[in-house]
Amino acid sequence: MLLTIDVGNTNIAMGFMDGDEVKGSFRITTKTPRTSDEYGMCFRTFFHSCNVKEEEIEDVLISSVVPKIMYSLTSAVIKYIGKKPLIISSESVKGIKVHTDNPKEVGADRLVDVTAAYYTKFRSCIVVDFGTATTFDYVSNDAVFEYTVIAPGIEISAHALTGQTAKLPEIEIQKPASVLGRNTISGMQAGVVYGYIGLVEYILKQMKQELNDPDAYVIATGGLGKVIAGETDLIDEYDPNIAYKGMNIIYRQMKEQ
Repeated sequence: MLLTIDVGNTNIAMGFMDGDEVKGSFRITTKTPRTSDEYGMCFRTFFHSCNVKEEEIEDVLISSVVPKIMYSLTSAVIKYIGKKPLIISSESVKGIKVHTDNPKEVGADRLVDVTAAYYTKFRSCIVVDFGTATTFDYVSNDAVFEYTVIAPGIEISAHALTGQTAKLPEIEIQKPASVLGRNTISGMQAGVVYGYIGLVEYILKQMKQELNDPDAYVIATGGLGKVIAGETDLIDEYDPNIAYKGMNIIYRQMKEQ
């Protein structure tokens, strides 16, 4: 069994891969500083909740965009699981050809996403990852990752609205019944959610047009992806587990080398 750990700017997502199946998943916040022992306790809680024993773990694979926590996290893996974790980087991903201006600056999370998309669909795909930032990453029919769009995440957009105004309150990000708000809360929710749907749809249409690839398959992921994915026909699929699947594929490719 493979333990995959996806370290994002907001959350650390952990998932067990039993073959191609995601056996269980667990999330903790990234921004809370933790010692290796605290991460170890998180591992034990996760293992217990999924009825998995440490000796069942064959390997641990980490994808991270937050370097400052890596020492404590990798130390915890070694101490509590007894494995030296494998770390995903642009050099370790061999199944996808990265043809950006600076391949080394491409986040491991995005490499994981496009790997999962291409090797499950075997066609051109756009992965829309609704995280702290929302990224639109394109992988071609020839497994080339070359183009990306990065927008402020939906939560960042909402926080900017409340943080830069004197009287607007914080809101729950959910779609109101109508774009026509009858009070401050519903009006803000309408602006944030419907406005974000518009942003997503326009970017996807423009990408497909400029790429001359109208049939590119669109996969949404990320915690808030489900809020938007069901509101537009331009998103073909919502997959909250795409990171775990991508890491599993990359792990197999690394082992084949």
